Amino acid sequence: MPTIKRAHFATALLLGAFGLAAMPAHAELAATGEPPAAKQAWKAVTVADGVRQPWGIAWLGDGRALVTSKQGTLHILNGQQFEAVPLLGMPAVFAGGQGGLLDIVIHPQDADKPNPRIYMTVSTGTNEANRTTLVQGVFDGKQVMGIKTLFKVGTDKSGGQHFGSRLLWLPDGTLLMSVADGGNPPLRIGDRLARDQAQNLATHLGSILRLTDEGKPAPGNPLAAKGAVPEIWSYGHRNVQGLARDPVSGRVWATEHGPRGGDELNLIVAGGNYGWPLQGYGADYQTHEPVGKHEVAGMINPTVAWVPSPGPSGLAFYTGDKIPAWRGSVFSGGLASKDIRRVALDAKGNVIGQDRLDIGARVRDVKQGPDGYLYALTDEDNGRLLRIVAQ
Repeated sequence: MPTIKRAHFATALLLGAFGLAAMPAHAELAATGEPPAAKQAWKAVTVADGVRQPWGIAWLGDGRALVTSKQGTLHILNGQQFEAVPLLGMPAVFAGGQGGLLDIVIHPQDADKPNPRIYMTVSTGTNEANRTTLVQGVFDGKQVMGIKTLFKVGTDKSGGQHFGSRLLWLPDGTLLMSVADGGNPPLRIGDRLARDQAQNLATHLGSILRLTDEGKPAPGNPLAAKGAVPEIWSYGHRNVQGLARDPVSGRVWATEHGPRGGDELNLIVAGGNYGWPLQGYGADYQTHEPVGKHEVAGMINPTVAWVPSPGPSGLAFYTGDKIPAWRGSVFSGGLASKDIRRVALDAKGNVIGQDRLDIGARVRDVKQGPDGYLYALTDEDNGRLLRIVAQ
């Protein structure tokens, strides 16, 4: 792969069944502070609260929503109240630090079925040895039954940092799953810093995986022939917690956390190396020294690098009609910035503007609901589901 520079990007293509997509022409750095406030008048309306540290949301065909809690519990929104959903067969959840019961998606073929298959990411193990895990069960309207493990990261890590865990279905029925790098220094895996695993194609750590709906390596993954573990779709990632597909162009985008600055919005190319920890815009937590260079041959620069860090989590394209001025933009939740960032893109995927919605609370997930509204989950002990409406 050619060097992809900020001043001028070589054209890159999404591979195979994912279609053609030109890479953006440069990385837009928000280096001097946060984007301006949104010009569109809006307000956040609380739909319901009461879930402790919610993490992911998925809508059922009947309009009800399932919401995960980091504490290891699942909840369903009935009207304006959340009710607990029993999880039968769930493996023991390691809920330390950033771990817990994390993202949730519904099988796309089951959206209108009475007993849909539910997929969730969860951290399992102990503080000394834990892994990001994908499980599946069947929701019968009251409980999730027959939960089984479909996939588990092949390498143990220690501590409660960096689990990735976002999920995204692709049109071909395969499932993307993000896996983080294993944690910050001084954490090690074997004789290497944990973060160095993001450049190690013999491990799942620091990558986005592409799986079948049974948790197996998806056919056509681009790096398997080069000796990589066969599930890897892209690598060189630190901690991806936002994944979204533009339904118009078919492009897949991801947000990931950088250290002390350098959070990123990336256009994901099958087989791409996104540089971590050799390339980045952040600094080491201990030494405050930069981690990596801004440009490295063969590695893909971010479309946007945010300095300082908003702490991006959750990502969604808005295609609804409730706020027409926002249609086609991608929205990123902010944990540290307590906002939602709107990034406007042109037809080629170039950034043409940014602004922000000040939520005043840590935003863990952002999704468009089936009613065409934008929704957000707040990462609080009394977590809220917010609906964003025009004012």
